[in-house]
Amino acid sequence: MSGAGLTAPPKDQRARAIVPSRKRPPPCSRRRAAITMSRRKALPVKKSATDPVCGMTVLPDSGLCTHYKRKTVYFCSEYCRDKFIAQPERYLPALVASSSDKDKAQRRIAYFSMEVAVESDMPIYSGGLGVLAGDMLKSCADLRLPLVAVSLLYRKGYFDQSLDAAGGQKEAPVRWDVEKFVQPLPAVIELEIERRTVKVRAWQYSVAGQAGHQVPLILLDTDMEGNAAQDRALVHHLYGGDQRYRLAQEVLLGIGGVRMLRALGYTGVQKYHMNEGHASLLVLELLGEGNWAVESPDFASVRNRCVFTTHTPVPAGHDHFDHDLLAQVLPPGMPRSLLQMLGGADELNMTRLGFTLSRYVNGVARRHGEVSREMFPGYPIHHITNGVHSATWTCDSFRRLFDSYLPGWSNDPSMLRHAIGIPREAVWAAHVEAKARLLALVRERSGVDLDPDALTIVFARRATSYKRADLVFTDLARLRRIAKAGGALQFVFAGKAHPRDLDGKKLIKRVVGVARQTAGEIPVVYLQNYDMDLAKVLVSGADVWLNTPQRPLEASGTSGMKAAHNGVPSFSTLDGWWLEGYLEGLTGWSIGARDAGRGEAAKINRQDADDLYRKLENDLLPTFYQRREHWIDVMRYAIALNASYFNTHRMVQEYATNAYLG
Repeated sequence: MSGAGLTAPPKDQRARAIVPSRKRPPPCSRRRAAITMSRRKALPVKKSATDPVCGMTVLPDSGLCTHYKRKTVYFCSEYCRDKFIAQPERYLPALVASSSDKDKAQRRIAYFSMEVAVESDMPIYSGGLGVLAGDMLKSCADLRLPLVAVSLLYRKGYFDQSLDAAGGQKEAPVRWDVEKFVQPLPAVIELEIERRTVKVRAWQYSVAGQAGHQVPLILLDTDMEGNAAQDRALVHHLYGGDQRYRLAQEVLLGIGGVRMLRALGYTGVQKYHMNEGHASLLVLELLGEGNWAVESPDFASVRNRCVFTTHTPVPAGHDHFDHDLLAQVLPPGMPRSLLQMLGGADELNMTRLGFTLSRYVNGVARRHGEVSREMFPGYPIHHITNGVHSATWTCDSFRRLFDSYLPGWSNDPSMLRHAIGIPREAVWAAHVEAKARLLALVRERSGVDLDPDALTIVFARRATSYKRADLVFTDLARLRRIAKAGGALQFVFAGKAHPRDLDGKKLIKRVVGVARQTAGEIPVVYLQNYDMDLAKVLVSGADVWLNTPQRPLEASGTSGMKAAHNGVPSFSTLDGWWLEGYLEGLTGWSIGARDAGRGEAAKINRQDADDLYRKLENDLLPTFYQRREHWIDVMRYAIALNASYFNTHRMVQEYATNAYLG
């Protein structure tokens, strides 16, 4: 998805009233073969930038396009458009495979990720890992990197979330129209999983860059005729099922992904980038290429081709599988002794497997690199701090602002450093517009009318214990006193708990319970079904972005980076990216000490809550209500110092220099 706005239709009726939907154009008089035509400014989400008739690269901004079976097809001229309308079937192969064989052979980097967020309504992501992967692909397309990406096509997605009156979370499968978003590819491969032959096909989504370059995202699919029911179900759920199900999915991604790239003609791949350990089995496919009984495996060759990025700062977060289970699920012929040597004698640690056979290994923030080296001593673990795709996460009002004062910023986000010179009144006007959209969404989804003049603090991320969503509610009496003396406060929360994360579900109930207790004094709203569309409204409409993870459990975090692109300062514990991005009182505010120490969690929570309340009372509220010009300066510094650096353009350039070259 490119960056002009998240306009996918939400899943519930309340949201439809406030979030613009992608409406299909009305049928026109010149309609053939289920085609409707339009000549207009291209939609922000660009599905293709190649003319299927002549093969020329097309800038979708030209607006010359046709709608064929709910897909937008772009053309370089009316001549090509008319040819397509007359005989669409003739040009379908060009739609299915937008990359020529030559182009495929020139792709040098293959990027593997268990989840990828490219559009809000494509539910093949759950949260931060997938959003980061999607943002990376968009920057690769903008920067014209010769990259192809691989993931799985989840038929039922992660889940749709609903909350009952008490805040109890309920999960439902996601319903989505696969063919509306992706194109089928002709290749079918076979893969052995649990001694059964599984057929695997592929679909393609083309991530289009701002100058027309495309990054193909290949999505693997086993839900097809000829496969057993349990094999068809392998692509039904993201992060669902038991250990056996999870391992089978990782076989599909790692081993199946490499084989599918070969079958599709991606013969020039020189680097394989594993985005977390879910894809680590690809090193085994590279090592043996189906013949793991070779006497002298070429470890050096495989290692030179592999890159591994870890996102997990705690041992329990790394996938590991029992060797007996591996023997049952992996393709036959894999020597146990080899697996034990590469990934652990007692069980196969997928992160260790990836580390062992990767030339370049990195964490996703400076502090995370340090934590990873402590967790895996002996491995040379570097760091490349995460970023976000600037054009995607900047809301409409700030896009217009940057277009006016910093033309070219979207393809060179470093230009945002000059935002410090944008007039204060222009920055504030853009923020007021973004905040109004947030409050309208809150009203439509919850029925709560929030005050446009009140300090609005937003907390939105996965609901899990270490994120401490309820830290701000540690002492409700104190919070009430602060709001009464310092000025009106209101909170907006959002986030899903994993279906098996009972503590995360309790956190949601706790926040919803607080909302009832503080009603009439401090409004608190919990919005359901957090996704990319909702995230963009939240990160742009907040006055303050709150983040309270336990240290050092936040590998990076990127939501605060998104907020910074919209002039929203962070109020966060010192962990992940914020250790690199905060300048106290200038780009935002910190919570707690830099090092929490080794004390008991309850004591650390009390200390952090005390610091949060103290700064809220003495710094945030007085600045917001009494020193508005300084508040706007903080907004400008958040853009100039943080958004200009914490973006995926910079991140991708670091990967290209440090990991892909050589």
